[in-house]
Amino acid sequence: MILLERNLDVVTGDSVMEDLHTLQGFPVFMGCVEQSIDQDITAELTWQISRSSGIIQLSKLIPLDILYQAQHDAGAVGKIWEKHHKAFANFVNKTLPSSVLEIGGAHGILEREYQGFDNIKWVILEPNPSPVVGCKAQFIKGFFDENFKYSDDFDTIVHSHVFEHIYNPDTFMKQLSSFMAPGKKLVFSLPNMQVMLERKYTNCINFEHTVFLTEPYVEFLLAKHGFKLIAKEYFMEDHSIFYSAVRDIEVMPSSLPDYLYERNKKLYIDYVSYHNFLINDLNEKMSSLVQPIYLFGAHVFAQYLIEMGLNTDKIVCLLDNDPQKHGKRLYGTHLKVASPKVLQDVSSPMVILKAGVYNKEIKKDILENINGYVTFLE
Repeated sequence: MILLERNLDVVTGDSVMEDLHTLQGFPVFMGCVEQSIDQDITAELTWQISRSSGIIQLSKLIPLDILYQAQHDAGAVGKIWEKHHKAFANFVNKTLPSSVLEIGGAHGILEREYQGFDNIKWVILEPNPSPVVGCKAQFIKGFFDENFKYSDDFDTIVHSHVFEHIYNPDTFMKQLSSFMAPGKKLVFSLPNMQVMLERKYTNCINFEHTVFLTEPYVEFLLAKHGFKLIAKEYFMEDHSIFYSAVRDIEVMPSSLPDYLYERNKKLYIDYVSYHNFLINDLNEKMSSLVQPIYLFGAHVFAQYLIEMGLNTDKIVCLLDNDPQKHGKRLYGTHLKVASPKVLQDVSSPMVILKAGVYNKEIKKDILENINGYVTFLE
């Protein structure tokens, strides 16, 4: 596998980049598989920061056909994601679209939710379509890039948790700008990365989220490429931010704050230090435990902890609420995946739970519906 080199600031194009941190041999896919572990691929995970804009970004990228070799169902399971899709559908409805082109719609859950507001033409551009029951959208298999052609009419482009996956956000916004006539609307949701990194969530930046795309950068890129910001809304304190904008050729470019380099660098260094301490603490605690130990989250949550040095010798298996993962192995690890229901008849089990914004939901479900005697290492 040949990695893609990215040595320029993805917001400004500047070349003054500074290395922050490297993890060797990180799994290149976040999903669960049935193949043998010797078929898994790992690569160097190296973060850099731009001395001009302060943007944190990955320097070596995975080819898209390997990174997105299959759906891993992130965003498809759980009450929080269900609430997100409903809230974002409501936000989209406030812009009164008459026809939508959605970029990266994956399962079509957003379109299905939007049916509760209106029945409009909805087309989804997605490299790995996996429509849910009830989705009425038309799917086009592919990526939004310079080769994409679309002749049908639309008045609104929508994307949800896609922007943070884009390797070159500046180029992406430039392509959207040239693709959309003045007056057309752009509505999108993306993770609240600032709060996520402040709270040390391990799903914030990784091989899929390769840019620390916080509000100053999003709004800088909108203005730079001729989009007028109409509305912004927060979903939960630490989950997502909704944006709506309109293509407007009269919008003037803005400037980035000059404090971003210092703030972002300190934030990331603190993030690494926190996890070094956390892993040492977890390993020390596990060494003296006699009860069965489980690790929740068959996703990047677990992969990151393991690559940071978490000892898996005493871990029985991974737990995950997604039935599509059960019985499979988390890519890049030896750990198999089971439903949390396996805890039902286990005496005093211990669960390592570091799943960010989803911790409270997961913990509540296990204690109230499966086993009230579970102890959590958080």
